[in-house]
Amino acid sequence: MLGIIVVFCLGVVNFAAHKAVLESGHPILAQVPWFFRPLGGRLSLVVEFAMLLGALVMAASGSAGWAWLYALYTGLNGISAWLIFSGKV
Repeated sequence: MLGIIVVFCLGVVNFAAHKAVLESGHPILAQVPWFFRPLGGRLSLVVEFAMLLGALVMAASGSAGWAWLYALYTGLNGISAWLIFSGKV
């Protein structure tokens, strides 16, 4: 049960960072592949949701490894968002 709660909380963080980057208007968003551009890039949020759903299902089945992988993914997303907002990219 703890894994599900942790993955859910990490998912909230991922969605917040993802949405903030999408709304930032950063020039790097112009390099997004064409299949993510519909709906103003919001289609990538569907991919984010699919990843969260998969991690939640795996955590619910008792696989703690998937929770750790999702935590790593969240960390990488956080670093990416920080790089974009700090102007280092």
